[in-house]
Amino acid sequence: MMSIGSTIKPAGPLSGLRVVEFAGLGPGPFACMLLSDMGADVVAVDRPGKRLGDPANVTGRGRTVVLADLKQAAAREQVLQLLEKADALVEGFRPGVMERLGLGPEEVAARNPKLVYGRMTGWGQQGPLAQAAGHDINYIALSGALHAIGPAGGPPVPPLNLVGDYGGGSLYLVVGLLAALREAERSGRGQVVDAAIGDGAISLMSHFVASARRGQFVEERGSNMLDGGAPWYAVYETADAKHVCIGAIEPAFFAELCERIGVAPALRNAQNDRARWPALRAEFARIFRTRDRDAWAAALEGSDTCFAPVLALGEAAAHPHNAARDAFVDVGGVRQPAPAPRFSRTPSAVQGPAPASAVGIEDVIARWAS
Repeated sequence: MMSIGSTIKPAGPLSGLRVVEFAGLGPGPFACMLLSDMGADVVAVDRPGKRLGDPANVTGRGRTVVLADLKQAAAREQVLQLLEKADALVEGFRPGVMERLGLGPEEVAARNPKLVYGRMTGWGQQGPLAQAAGHDINYIALSGALHAIGPAGGPPVPPLNLVGDYGGGSLYLVVGLLAALREAERSGRGQVVDAAIGDGAISLMSHFVASARRGQFVEERGSNMLDGGAPWYAVYETADAKHVCIGAIEPAFFAELCERIGVAPALRNAQNDRARWPALRAEFARIFRTRDRDAWAAALEGSDTCFAPVLALGEAAAHPHNAARDAFVDVGGVRQPAPAPRFSRTPSAVQGPAPASAVGIEDVIARWAS
């Protein structure tokens, strides 16, 4: 695990990019963490009195923080002066809030026509639900994703908030920002990026929409290849009450798995025979209960059986593969995920922990003036 000091000089592929983030929760901060890790100079505008310096605030890492009461005209003017020198803005308020503050896209474009204006919401800037409160579970419910996740015969299971907030939200916002910034280089004009978590979650379901059209996906949980329905793409309990997973989709990988773990010969041609899936599942379950999780890992990891031990969050950093790739870093004494993805010439890096104190807006304006 690598260790990162308090601050570093950004050198990633987005070095020189100036981003103003209006502080919020969830997908906006995560998107700005990604931008910062890739070298962007991210300045977060937070409210006066905000408590700073939480070392566990991983998604708040690598920022400069300024404080401003946006209800005050003088503070808004300072923020507009900051935005004059920025390349991009990220905000996650309900639709209309920034406009009521006098910081909407039109007001900002009048001061900086090239600025890209990123808007992160659950439901989008318009539509019947645009003003409704919601969270990840609500957004993915309307996409078809939540309905598809869970055991056969059981209720849908929330997949943390990975599919909505971070997959459909943060990542689509970052892609949209980078695309709009690229276009602004050609046109000299910014634009609004309307990143709705619901839209992104629907987009993430594209493969399953196609599969359903081909008759390869049925709307019953635990009945499809990738939802645990297939016994060779599933999770199994081990002798020590832990778990392992297998994903032997390709026939050659399925054959190697059967050979290595000793599946009964009569079931080795049952991969695509749904009538024999219950028997095959029972056979896998019986076999995997004969050894501890780590014993199975020693026997199967690194082979073409498409096997992995199911690790708890606290175990992930110690896994040999993650350790060899420095997939976790130590920032200010807090172990946390390293930047991703990786670049060959302009490597990303954590620019420091979440700030312990704010700086003056005028200090950032002076820094960006150079």
